[in-house]
Amino acid sequence: MHHFYAALPHLSCQSAKVEATCNLPNGIGIVKLMGRSAGYISAFSSLGSGDVDLVLVPEVPIVLDGPKGCLPHLLRRVREQGYAVVVVAEGAGEEILGESSETDASGNKKLPQIGEFLKEKVAQFFKANGSEATVKYIDPSYMVRSVPANAADSQYCMQLAQNAVHGAMAGYTVRTLASQQQSWGSAAS
Repeated sequence: MHHFYAALPHLSCQSAKVEATCNLPNGIGIVKLMGRSAGYISAFSSLGSGDVDLVLVPEVPIVLDGPKGCLPHLLRRVREQGYAVVVVAEGAGEEILGESSETDASGNKKLPQIGEFLKEKVAQFFKANGSEATVKYIDPSYMVRSVPANAADSQYCMQLAQNAVHGAMAGYTVRTLASQQQSWGSAAS
């Protein structure tokens, strides 16, 4: 059981599918989710939804063209089922679009606009291959981050805090506490 329900945006994946299927034939829904440096949320949201055809994460460089490219894969999926759903982590694509030296108001590095870039590239690729595609892009951004914690989130935080205090009182320092497969443990960091 994973305890990030408040941040896990299943609805965003479902919204992308609705956009794609409402624009048949050749509807494509692209949704950008949180994940500046890691695609954990994008990957688990995609697995949880069961509707996603392509997931792009910062850990894996994006290949657009060629036999293993994202764009030919999307064309095949659309030809097979009439639509496709793409989930992209916000930090994906820096190897294509470049890294920014600018920072936002919070001091975080500004990320390239991967969602808009993909939307444009998908449309161009389909047109170059004799098809038209209706590409819809969804960026839930801070709406996902502002979802209030639910009971499972609160319980998980309480368990982390209690076990951290128990570990500290037992003399453990420089440790990381985590829940793995329903049991608690700590590891030296």
